[in-house]
Amino acid sequence: MRKIPRSLLVTVSILFLLSIGLLFLFQNTRNTQNQENETETVNNRFNPPITRVQNVENERNVLQINSLSMGETIKNHLRNDPSVFLIKHNEKNESHYIKNEVTVKFKIHPTTQDLNRMVREINGNIIKNLNSTIAFHSNEFTTLELIEYFNERTNVEFAEPNYLYLQNQVEFPNDLLYHEQYQWNLPVIHTEAGWGITRGDEHIIIAVVDSGVDLNHPDLRRRLTNGYNVLENNDFPDDDNGHGTHVAGIIASETNNREGVAGITWYNKIMPVKAMSAEGYGTTFDVAKGIIWAVDHGADVINLSLGNYQPSSLLKESVDYAYDHNVVLIAAAGNENTSQPSYPAVYPEVLSVAAVSYTGQRAPFSNYGDYIDVTAPGVQISSTYFNQQYAALSGTSMASPHAAGLAGLLLSANPDLTNREVIDIIKNTAYDLGIPGADSDFGSGLIDVKNALEAAQIQ
Repeated sequence: MRKIPRSLLVTVSILFLLSIGLLFLFQNTRNTQNQENETETVNNRFNPPITRVQNVENERNVLQINSLSMGETIKNHLRNDPSVFLIKHNEKNESHYIKNEVTVKFKIHPTTQDLNRMVREINGNIIKNLNSTIAFHSNEFTTLELIEYFNERTNVEFAEPNYLYLQNQVEFPNDLLYHEQYQWNLPVIHTEAGWGITRGDEHIIIAVVDSGVDLNHPDLRRRLTNGYNVLENNDFPDDDNGHGTHVAGIIASETNNREGVAGITWYNKIMPVKAMSAEGYGTTFDVAKGIIWAVDHGADVINLSLGNYQPSSLLKESVDYAYDHNVVLIAAAGNENTSQPSYPAVYPEVLSVAAVSYTGQRAPFSNYGDYIDVTAPGVQISSTYFNQQYAALSGTSMASPHAAGLAGLLLSANPDLTNREVIDIIKNTAYDLGIPGADSDFGSGLIDVKNALEAAQIQ
């Protein structure tokens, strides 16, 4: 066999090494390009082509509401209200309850004779009742004295203050404000891509337990089911505050009607439940009764854009009742830039939603902590407002209904999902933000409509 010349071997070896080097260089360049493309995609998610979200004040159809300032105004009002007791958790966080009132859960509903005797002994009256839970007012006893009085009775399961819950507000559709790109919030969570899978189902009902809904709003009136006014005990849950109408519009404002804003779902119905007053807050009793009413009347999802920092046995009972009936519960995380646990968001049966801005950062007002499950857009969110208007508001109250709308879409795509499966899908398909993995600012990340709906199809 003829011997191969050394010079030829050297030449072949050099060519082989050069080939490997060029292949590595090409692969490395491609990986770098992919990383750059991925980075560009990430940046584009929070970079609308027209950043008019920062300039909504130029749009005459959109009211400018300083919702965070409104929240502080509510708290200042409560601090100075002689009928309200203030609980200071720390320098930043506070809760409130109504003086001289108590909510009592009886093991067995008292007889009329027993109730009359208790009313005489506390020198007061019965305010409201919900099955075997009764709210009492006294003209003589403080709340703590009332709790002590009722806890001495063997028939009482628990007695607690009547806490106050505050609002946590802060094909492409042809809707006017969406078309003009005031709604940065829907593209950033890949809503349009998700609409290719489902746009909702009118048989899946999303309850909004809040200040009611503007029943005559042109972007909502055809999207509503029968609702309930807890405060007046009637079937007229009209909004006299604006918060509930704004929340409802984020979820289900009529889409593709050449007017106003686009909702996350085109077809899911809103069940309006008024449990909060024109002043922007509601009691434990009314919120719990609103949750139970919504469950009993067919709600599949319940949005709770409200909260405080004080646990309540009555609220927890209503949450458990809804969860045991396979209802998906979604709540705002709170607006005080604190890790203080907010109720009902902190409950494990509830999906807790924090807020991000159009930069992709945690909104500066948004609460954080290990109880945060996911985030959603919550800064300058354009939506419906009461008196047939539109407004841009900020707050975790605005983030929560994005997740509630997604839950409605998930059940539309797969009605056999359990409430726990819906919550897990929303968390597991979220777009990771911040440090890799779950963290205290973003939870599992930003909700992603397309990813979640794709997962629901194969569940």
